[in-house]
Amino acid sequence: MIRVRRAMALDAGSMARLLNEIIHIGGTTAMTRAVTGEDIADWMEYAPDRAAWHVALDGLEQVVGFQWIEPSRNLPSDAANIATFVQVGRNGLGIGSALFSATAQAAKDLGYAWINANIRADNDGGLTYYQSRGFRDYGVIEGYVLSDGTQVDKRLKRYDV
Repeated sequence: MIRVRRAMALDAGSMARLLNEIIHIGGTTAMTRAVTGEDIADWMEYAPDRAAWHVALDGLEQVVGFQWIEPSRNLPSDAANIATFVQVGRNGLGIGSALFSATAQAAKDLGYAWINANIRADNDGGLTYYQSRGFRDYGVIEGYVLSDGTQVDKRLKRYDV
Protein backbone atom coordinates (compact mmCIF):
# COMPACT_ATOMS: atom_id res chain seq x y z
CA MET A 1 0.00 0.00 0.00
CA ILE A 2 1.28 3.45 -0.93
CA ARG A 3 0.70 6.49 1.24
CA VAL A 4 1.51 10.05 0.12
CA ARG A 5 2.24 12.95 2.42
CA ARG A 6 4.05 16.27 2.34
CA ALA A 7 7.81 15.84 2.34
CA MET A 8 9.80 17.00 5.35
CA ALA A 9 13.46 17.86 5.76
CA LEU A 10 13.88 14.52 7.55
CA ASP A 11 13.00 12.78 4.26
CA ALA A 12 15.84 14.45 2.35
CA GLY A 13 18.41 11.70 2.94
CA SER A 14 16.06 8.96 1.72
CA MET A 15 15.09 11.08 -1.26
CA ALA A 16 18.76 11.64 -2.13
CA ARG A 17 19.51 7.89 -2.00
CA LEU A 18 16.55 7.15 -4.30
CA LEU A 19 17.54 9.91 -6.74
CA ASN A 20 21.23 8.93 -6.73
CA GLU A 21 20.38 5.41 -7.87
CA ILE A 22 18.46 6.89 -10.81
CA ILE A 23 21.31 9.31 -11.61
CA HIS A 24 23.85 6.47 -11.41
CA ILE A 25 21.92 4.34 -13.91
CA GLY A 26 21.54 7.37 -16.22
CA GLY A 27 19.32 8.04 -19.18
CA THR A 28 16.16 9.30 -17.50
CA THR A 29 17.08 12.49 -15.67
CA ALA A 30 18.94 15.60 -16.73
CA MET A 31 20.89 15.35 -13.48
CA THR A 32 24.31 13.78 -13.89
CA ARG A 33 25.94 14.32 -10.48
CA ALA A 34 25.05 12.69 -7.18
CA VAL A 35 23.13 14.78 -4.66
CA THR A 36 23.16 14.83 -0.88
CA GLY A 37 20.33 15.02 1.58
CA GLU A 38 21.51 18.54 2.32
CA ASP A 39 21.14 19.42 -1.38
CA ILE A 40 17.56 18.22 -1.37
CA ALA A 41 16.78 19.99 1.91
CA ASP A 42 18.12 23.19 0.32
CA TRP A 43 15.96 22.65 -2.80
CA MET A 44 12.94 22.23 -0.56
CA GLU A 45 13.58 25.72 0.82
CA TYR A 46 13.44 27.35 -2.63
CA ALA A 47 10.20 29.36 -2.89
CA PRO A 48 8.54 27.61 0.07
CA ASP A 49 5.31 29.56 -0.41
CA ARG A 50 5.06 28.54 -4.09
CA ALA A 51 6.41 24.97 -4.00
CA ALA A 52 4.92 21.65 -2.94
CA TRP A 53 6.93 18.52 -2.17
CA HIS A 54 5.40 15.08 -1.63
CA VAL A 55 6.81 11.66 -0.80
CA ALA A 56 5.29 8.25 -1.43
CA LEU A 57 5.82 5.74 1.35
CA ASP A 58 5.43 1.97 1.25
CA GLY A 59 3.96 -0.17 4.03
CA LEU A 60 7.25 0.00 5.92
CA GLU A 61 7.23 3.83 5.75
CA GLN A 62 10.17 3.82 3.32
CA VAL A 63 10.35 6.55 0.67
CA VAL A 64 9.62 4.89 -2.70
CA GLY A 65 9.02 8.04 -4.70
CA PHE A 66 8.84 11.80 -4.54
CA GLN A 67 7.54 14.66 -6.62
CA TRP A 68 7.64 18.41 -6.42
CA ILE A 69 6.42 21.52 -8.16
CA GLU A 70 8.00 24.93 -7.96
CA PRO A 71 8.11 28.19 -9.89
CA SER A 72 10.75 28.79 -12.54
CA ARG A 73 12.27 31.94 -13.99
CA ASN A 74 11.70 30.33 -17.42
CA LEU A 75 7.93 30.14 -16.93
CA PRO A 76 5.14 32.64 -16.37
CA SER A 77 4.11 33.16 -12.75
CA ASP A 78 0.97 31.02 -13.17
CA ALA A 79 3.03 27.94 -14.12
CA ALA A 80 5.13 25.52 -12.07
CA ASN A 81 7.81 23.02 -13.06
CA ILE A 82 7.37 19.42 -11.93
CA ALA A 83 9.86 16.68 -11.19
CA THR A 84 9.05 13.06 -10.37
CA PHE A 85 11.24 10.21 -9.16
CA VAL A 86 10.18 6.65 -8.36
CA GLN A 87 12.45 4.04 -6.82
CA VAL A 88 14.21 1.87 -9.40
CA GLY A 89 12.21 -1.32 -9.97
CA ARG A 90 8.99 0.14 -8.52
CA ASN A 91 7.57 1.74 -11.70
CA GLY A 92 4.05 0.81 -12.75
CA LEU A 93 2.82 0.19 -9.19
CA GLY A 94 0.74 3.37 -8.78
CA ILE A 95 3.39 5.41 -6.98
CA GLY A 96 3.51 8.13 -9.63
CA SER A 97 -0.29 8.25 -9.85
CA ALA A 98 -0.62 8.67 -6.09
CA LEU A 99 2.01 11.40 -6.08
CA PHE A 100 0.39 13.29 -8.94
CA SER A 101 -3.02 13.30 -7.27
CA ALA A 102 -1.48 15.16 -4.32
CA THR A 103 0.64 17.42 -6.53
CA ALA A 104 -2.23 18.44 -8.84
CA GLN A 105 -4.30 19.43 -5.81
CA ALA A 106 -1.36 21.36 -4.36
CA ALA A 107 -0.89 23.19 -7.69
CA LYS A 108 -4.53 24.22 -7.60
CA ASP A 109 -4.27 25.30 -3.96
CA LEU A 110 -1.16 27.37 -4.78
CA GLY A 111 -2.99 29.15 -7.60
CA TYR A 112 -1.10 27.69 -10.54
CA ALA A 113 -2.93 27.51 -13.87
CA TRP A 114 -0.64 24.89 -15.40
CA ILE A 115 2.26 22.55 -14.72
CA ASN A 116 5.28 22.23 -17.00
CA ALA A 117 7.28 19.02 -17.43
CA ASN A 118 10.68 19.01 -19.18
CA ILE A 119 11.41 15.39 -20.09
CA ARG A 120 14.42 13.94 -21.85
CA ALA A 121 13.25 12.81 -25.29
CA ASP A 122 14.97 9.45 -24.70
CA ASN A 123 13.11 8.87 -21.41
CA ASP A 124 10.26 6.70 -22.68
CA GLY A 125 9.02 5.92 -19.17
CA GLY A 126 8.84 9.59 -18.21
CA LEU A 127 7.12 10.55 -21.45
CA THR A 128 4.55 7.80 -20.95
CA TYR A 129 4.00 8.74 -17.31
CA TYR A 130 3.28 12.40 -18.00
CA GLN A 131 1.14 11.59 -21.04
CA SER A 132 -0.95 9.20 -18.91
CA ARG A 133 -1.52 11.98 -16.35
CA GLY A 134 -2.99 14.23 -19.07
CA PHE A 135 0.06 16.30 -19.99
CA ARG A 136 0.19 17.33 -23.64
CA ASP A 137 3.14 18.27 -25.84
CA TYR A 138 3.73 21.95 -26.47
CA GLY A 139 7.40 22.29 -27.37
CA VAL A 140 10.87 20.81 -27.77
CA ILE A 141 14.29 21.93 -26.58
CA GLU A 142 16.87 20.60 -29.04
CA GLY A 143 20.47 19.97 -28.05
CA TYR A 144 20.06 20.60 -24.30
CA VAL A 145 23.53 20.24 -22.75
CA LEU A 146 23.69 18.30 -19.48
CA SER A 147 26.29 19.18 -16.84
CA ASP A 148 28.52 16.34 -18.07
CA GLY A 149 28.46 17.69 -21.64
CA THR A 150 25.98 15.15 -23.01
CA GLN A 151 23.47 16.66 -25.44
CA VAL A 152 19.85 15.52 -25.36
CA ASP A 153 16.57 16.80 -26.70
CA LYS A 154 13.86 17.60 -24.19
CA ARG A 155 10.12 17.40 -24.70
CA LEU A 156 7.98 20.04 -23.04
CA LYS A 157 4.59 18.91 -21.76
CA ARG A 158 1.83 20.93 -20.15
CA TYR A 159 -0.95 20.01 -17.74
CA ASP A 160 -3.72 22.54 -17.19
CA VAL A 161 -4.73 22.53 -13.53
